[in-house]
Amino acid sequence: MIKIALIGAAGSMGTRALNSLKDDPDYKLLPVESEKGEAVLRERGIEPVSQSDAVGQADVVLMTVPDILVGTIAEQLVPNMASSAILICLDPAAPYAGELPEREDVTYFVTHPAHPPVFNDETDKDARRDFFGSGQAKQAIVNALIQGPEEHYAKAEAIAVKMFRPILRSHRVTLEQMAMLEPAMSETVAATCITVMREAMDEAIRRGVPAQAARDFMMGHINVELAIVFEVIDWEFSDGAKNAIKEAKANLFQSDWKKVFEPGELLVSVNKIVGKV
Repeated sequence: MIKIALIGAAGSMGTRALNSLKDDPDYKLLPVESEKGEAVLRERGIEPVSQSDAVGQADVVLMTVPDILVGTIAEQLVPNMASSAILICLDPAAPYAGELPEREDVTYFVTHPAHPPVFNDETDKDARRDFFGSGQAKQAIVNALIQGPEEHYAKAEAIAVKMFRPILRSHRVTLEQMAMLEPAMSETVAATCITVMREAMDEAIRRGVPAQAARDFMMGHINVELAIVFEVIDWEFSDGAKNAIKEAKANLFQSDWKKVFEPGELLVSVNKIVGKV
């Protein structure tokens, strides 16, 4: 049985991990929390374990804490981990920012969910409303073995798969590639563009378009335009739309916007996430 020290067990991600793994015969969970979090665990009928006791005996230390706290907490945990134990992080920001302390005889692994995709085959009503990936809809995950023996990848991935299930696909990437996916691709670019789309709808409404008409028009066009651009359907934009897109990109975006994927830009971004900047 694999012993998992679950750091931040009362938080949102800690609760997700606890609920996903607590009844699995392959794992013994050792829930760790702050004094306030311990009270929350006891209210739920879960007895917490002290950090020192849990980390010292754990085969795996699973960190479910905010990015900005990962480095500080890792400094406390890693020196007390058993040799050959695995530390799992749930976001690439802190590892990519160099927040994990140096120790060659422990494994570092990071995993992150992709969230359920826009285009899917879900038929259950609850699954279709599961936007974050809360255990109803299938989602992909990405994983990176930062350091440690190759056989530890499968061991850590198995935990990630069970924690984020149901799983659509599990992908192996490098740490830098994961940082390209988040924050660069999914937050810096995609979330920004989507925010601008909402602002465009709000501007149309401000200028007199009925709110529901604007929303219906925007939601419908997002749906079909995503399908066209991501080749879900065999269709193309009209020539007029192609010309409009070409001209609008020059007005809306800086010509060098793809620099957000450069290593230096990635480092600046993750440093902000973990509070270094």
